[in-house]
Amino acid sequence: MAISQNTANEISTDTVNTGNKLAFWNFFVAFAAFALALPMGAYQVLERSGLFPAIDNAAVYYASTSSHGVLMAYVLSTFFIMGFGYHTAIHSLKMKLWSPKFAWTGFGVATFGVALAAVPLLTGNASVLYTFYPPEMAHATFYIGAALLVVGSWFWAVDMIVQMVLWKKQNPGKPVPVIMFGTVMNALLWLWTSAWVASEVVFQLIPAALGFNDTLDPGLARTLFSGTLHAIVYFWLFPAYLVMYSILPKEAGGKLFSDEMARVAFVMLFIFSVPIGFHHLYMDPMQADGWKLLHMFGTFLVAAPTLLTGFTVIASMEIAGRLRGGKGLFGWIKAMDCKNPVVLAGCLSLLMLTVGGWGGVINASYALDSLIHNTQWIPGHFHLIYGGTTVIMYFAAAYWLWPKITGRHLFSPRMARVQLWAWFIGMWVTTIPWHYLGIIGQPRRVDTLQAYQQAPELVASWDFSMLIMNAGALTLLFSGLLFVYLLIRSTMSGRVADGAEREVEYAEAIHQPFKVPNLLNSLTFWNWAMFFYLIASYGYPVLQFFLIGTPESILWGE
Repeated sequence: MAISQNTANEISTDTVNTGNKLAFWNFFVAFAAFALALPMGAYQVLERSGLFPAIDNAAVYYASTSSHGVLMAYVLSTFFIMGFGYHTAIHSLKMKLWSPKFAWTGFGVATFGVALAAVPLLTGNASVLYTFYPPEMAHATFYIGAALLVVGSWFWAVDMIVQMVLWKKQNPGKPVPVIMFGTVMNALLWLWTSAWVASEVVFQLIPAALGFNDTLDPGLARTLFSGTLHAIVYFWLFPAYLVMYSILPKEAGGKLFSDEMARVAFVMLFIFSVPIGFHHLYMDPMQADGWKLLHMFGTFLVAAPTLLTGFTVIASMEIAGRLRGGKGLFGWIKAMDCKNPVVLAGCLSLLMLTVGGWGGVINASYALDSLIHNTQWIPGHFHLIYGGTTVIMYFAAAYWLWPKITGRHLFSPRMARVQLWAWFIGMWVTTIPWHYLGIIGQPRRVDTLQAYQQAPELVASWDFSMLIMNAGALTLLFSGLLFVYLLIRSTMSGRVADGAEREVEYAEAIHQPFKVPNLLNSLTFWNWAMFFYLIASYGYPVLQFFLIGTPESILWGE
């Protein structure tokens, strides 16, 4: 009989406390950024609708759009993933961190970077719409702060990799717990992914912002950023999948359908997620059509781990439902314990992933992308996948973890369920109009009413959809603030969590493996595979800027 990975070893109190503190403070920064970004997101939607003339202000709109995007997409996600990773490393491996000082140093560097970047963002001096596309330029402190955030996160990635290597040396031949294997795959993904934008920022944007360079090649900058732009989505998505594979089945009262299939999904997600960035450059003239076509096929491959995840997680949920007495073809669905916030969030997340994933196929298609490129369809798809599928699982993970890291009982599970349903409904009510507006041609990012004052009939055709999206945005604002309120009340609550709430146990597979193939338990082969895949897909497209050069008329500054 396989030994449970939950009970094989004991962890010292000091080790647990270190992990809890790292998790808490990373989550604190993540959710503080989330709370700050919430009203900015609502403001953008209300301002775009034109129904509230008193709040129309183009400068504020662009500053809030940039700040909202950075806080949600970079700060919330990065700090949440770091906090979740530290807690996972300690509790899944049952061993202390190899260097807590190293971990805290990384946290400090990343936090300082966020504080530094926040000043130009909030003062309107970095209104570049959370992208790094010159010739739009922000104040130099924004780029320096962003670079420090990335560097700080690299400390976390190194921590995760070293932790796994040390565990394998102490446990030769044993399978790394699947949740830790996925966490380390995500750390590797982040190292490869973030290197692209880091090179753009350090070697192009910071020197230009400081006045050291007179020219800047926007084609090279966009190509480098494309290496990060879409792969980062899977960096965000990884912890959502980890919760679905390693926490959801147990919370639902069942077991993971297959440990090996989870590992295969993690490996596929890692390999397929990076060399796909050119589907964001379909309209750019700097790259040849053949390279764009190659990246299109690579983008379609990402559907494979998503479908595998959907099958495995739903099969795990069916096991739980049948163990709870579900009968017949679909009786297991009715038997699911949807009063559990993790189970409810998992169900809602999979629904949004299904629709959002099919929308992504449109974005990836070389021909169909031309219909919706840079329209409001893109934010609709993006918010459904990240804001919906991913962030709702961040909520679930926080509800599950909060009693464990604070020692306090979750203030109100019932209110948590209300919050999750409100987020789900608000996301649909917001994004469905966006998808429709994109199809009929409304552009994204721009302050539309200001830009289209000379086309009143066109603007009038958007009115009903923009009215609906206002209701969705306000629902999301309510849900997000309720989430923050629940965490604050839980932290300040005098109700001490009981032993069961504080115990950390991960889902076990139906057939818990004694041993797994080396390819599903190690990093070396996949790291080399990623290296050669990147050379094949990005090597010449990047080198051409140095071998052939860019016409001087295109260089920014000429």
